[in-house]
Amino acid sequence: MTTLSGSSVLIVGASGVLGAEIARLLAAAGARLTLSGRDADKLAALNIPGTVVAVDLTQADAPNQLVSAAVTAHGGLDGIVNAAGLVAFGTASEVADETLDTLFAVNAVAPMRLLAAANEALAASGAAGREPFVLTLSGVASEAPTAGMAAYSASKAALAAWSKASARELRRSGIRMLDARPGHTDTGLATRPIAGAAPKLAGGLDPAFVARRIVAAIEGNERDLPGSAFTDPAA
Repeated sequence: MTTLSGSSVLIVGASGVLGAEIARLLAAAGARLTLSGRDADKLAALNIPGTVVAVDLTQADAPNQLVSAAVTAHGGLDGIVNAAGLVAFGTASEVADETLDTLFAVNAVAPMRLLAAANEALAASGAAGREPFVLTLSGVASEAPTAGMAAYSASKAALAAWSKASARELRRSGIRMLDARPGHTDTGLATRPIAGAAPKLAGGLDPAFVARRIVAAIEGNERDLPGSAFTDPAA
């Protein structure tokens, strides 16, 4: 079991619905949090104990800022939750270059760059026997690419592939990668696309349930959460 009490965890995308749900659960478990998002006021309004860092993930120095803030505030870094993400709709033939660049920058490249920046701190956590982890949320789109969401699906598939390969590379450092692929979750993200318009979607998973499942996987030393792991018994 991974002990969350006293651990230093960075949550990227903490102001989003799912990120905030995960943050509340981690705080309740005794984790010391660094909460990241684009808007400092939204982060403060969460009323979740932790260090608040407002950054734009597309900026070159964002990963170093986040790692430095966590290490300075809590003396180290034991875990990262990558809960930030953007969505876009539209066919592959009509997606704009700017949309492609932004989707990949936030959904795929940002977590990659953040791990590179955090590697030394996470490896130190592993050497101290503290069971460090990095959670990615590639979502069901990485398992089942969806028509009308080709660019979004590709950005998430890239994240999933990177997480799987990184997991093999980092085992010797004691750093555990965990990729979660829940189905459509009712976070409201689909109503805020950076391009296109969402088709009519069936009701999604409860964010509170998804967050509980993810935190249970972190605590239980799981290494993979496929879509099939997110069957809500209350649904």
